Amino acid sequence: MAHTDAHSSRLGRLLRGIALTAVVVFFLFPIVWIVMMSFQTNEQILRIPPRLVFEPTLINYKALISGKLVTAAGSLDLPFMRNLGNSVLLSAVSVLVSLVLGVPAAYAFARFRFRLGENIAFTLLSFRFAPPLLVLLPLSLYFQDLGLANTYTGLIWVYQLICLPLILWIVRGYFEDASPDVEHAYRVDGHSWWRAFTRIAIPLAGPGIAAAGLLAFIFAWNNFVFALILASADKQPVTVGALAFVTASGIQYGQIAAAIVLSILPTLALALYAQRWLVEGLSLGAVKG
Repeated sequence: MAHTDAHSSRLGRLLRGIALTAVVVFFLFPIVWIVMMSFQTNEQILRIPPRLVFEPTLINYKALISGKLVTAAGSLDLPFMRNLGNSVLLSAVSVLVSLVLGVPAAYAFARFRFRLGENIAFTLLSFRFAPPLLVLLPLSLYFQDLGLANTYTGLIWVYQLICLPLILWIVRGYFEDASPDVEHAYRVDGHSWWRAFTRIAIPLAGPGIAAAGLLAFIFAWNNFVFALILASADKQPVTVGALAFVTASGIQYGQIAAAIVLSILPTLALALYAQRWLVEGLSLGAVKG
């Protein structure tokens, strides 16, 4: 009987391992294929049947870094690295502004009850679900009058429609889950409200703030419509700049794959860093009551 149980246990572990491997391969295969495409020429990519063994080349990455795309129709300027820098700047500053504005607002909505508070919070949330095309026309007109058209400041302002509601509602939930008793005890010791907020409330909500900031950064990074309409080529992020790969001579699949690999590196690095920070924040402890 014991031998049978041990055999069944080994068989179960083997089946679970096979199932887990199949799931990992299924979800990672598109990413691996994109990485492989980035080291191939268009001729190799379009070859039928496709081959897993090929001679890798760095020509796609060289074209992106140098800003010169060579096609059958001639040489084409490709400001991909500038677009990548624009994405980093716009997303990082937009999330920073949203955190500065959203975290205190989330704390206020979580800790204080005031007239029309829920209505105001829901109105801010509704901005997140509004179709971008609904606000683009009036925004473009206002930006022309205010001198914000085709500026980083204008784009960062518009990106608050993406980042601020997300941070506000996620962080508010974390503040509501944290007991206010520790803050009250800290203030009884003679500390100010601001010190209680920065020394107690924010560390307790640290995992939520990190998660909200990461999600807001990803949503801002992936935005396409706002930058397409409200900015010119020198201010546009990488999502809009990728349109340059569709040329008169065809679609440059190799450069597209290389651009995808380079464009996901900042978000991947931030995700890895935030994952470590989330674990550190959770290890600070929790209030139970």
